[in-house]
Amino acid sequence: MQELEKRLLNLETDFLSTYEKLGISEKLEHLHELEKQVAEPEIWHDVKRATEMNQEVARLTSEVEPWELLKTQINDLKELISISDEDLKTEIEGQISAMEADFSENRKALRLTGPYDSKNAIVRITSGAGGTEAMDWAGMLERMYLRFFERKGFKATLIERTEGEEAGIKTAVYEINGPNAYGFLKSEHGVHRLVRLSPFNANNLRQTSFALVEVLPVIDSDTDIQIDEKDLRIDTYHSGGHGGQGVNTTNSAVRITHLPTGIAVAIQNERNFHQNKERAMEILRGKLAQMVLEQNAESIDKLRAGESAGWGQQIRNYVLQPYRLVKDTRTGFETTDTDAVLDGGIDDFIEKYLDLS
Repeated sequence: MQELEKRLLNLETDFLSTYEKLGISEKLEHLHELEKQVAEPEIWHDVKRATEMNQEVARLTSEVEPWELLKTQINDLKELISISDEDLKTEIEGQISAMEADFSENRKALRLTGPYDSKNAIVRITSGAGGTEAMDWAGMLERMYLRFFERKGFKATLIERTEGEEAGIKTAVYEINGPNAYGFLKSEHGVHRLVRLSPFNANNLRQTSFALVEVLPVIDSDTDIQIDEKDLRIDTYHSGGHGGQGVNTTNSAVRITHLPTGIAVAIQNERNFHQNKERAMEILRGKLAQMVLEQNAESIDKLRAGESAGWGQQIRNYVLQPYRLVKDTRTGFETTDTDAVLDGGIDDFIEKYLDLS
């Protein structure tokens, strides 16, 4: 039993260290405070705020529950092992092994402790040069990510989408809600390259296409990213919108330009000017936050214009001809099961990236 006591002690030591690094006690305290607030009937006078608070409660609960359960299990087993004899050795050893496996899985959360990893995400897919071929490739990526979101249990809300003339999309923007959505999806930020026999070429020639995937944290207030109003230029124009009586009759579409960096965000699909502006500001804050991370800048005031990774960083190659291979240029991870990847099976690529970062 001494060997089992030693294993349990080592597990408890590692557990407590990780528990502290992840700030579980602080998160649990914040969760209890939020639960008190959402239990008050008057909170629902502001439905948007109440919904956001409920989402935060769900996120925090999913984060702290596994750790609180493991904490209880360790304490219970410490009591059991102190009074048990050799007859229970096999059962106790099995429980310790199970807890060690749970701890190993839970501690992966250490990879998601970046400043915005717990945030929801904006995913923007843009076709590169190459006309119909590139737009079709962007559409293939959109399908891949939507399938991944569904499997992961993430909620994907369409913000804007512009279809290609013949196939695919020119651009598509989604907001992704789920635990640590940005932390999981940040690995997808960059240029994705496809090599295949073109279905749009009469000679069926091999074609290379590019698409840009931008993954931005959702920052819905100025708490984390503070933007000076004088640094913004806000332009309005006629909206193409969803159709209907108001289309092209009011200047509801918005383009916001951050003058120091030159970043511009245009939104027209929301129902009115204020909603379009709010959504555009949300995306702008995310873009600036992403640039801060890329440039290791102290604040947005220290950003250097024109130095976002953008089209300059090719992160993954998808080769369908003359052989089949998907390879990540950063981690070196690769697979020949291209069909599974394009059907949303990108988990291994994300895991390898998180292990590396």
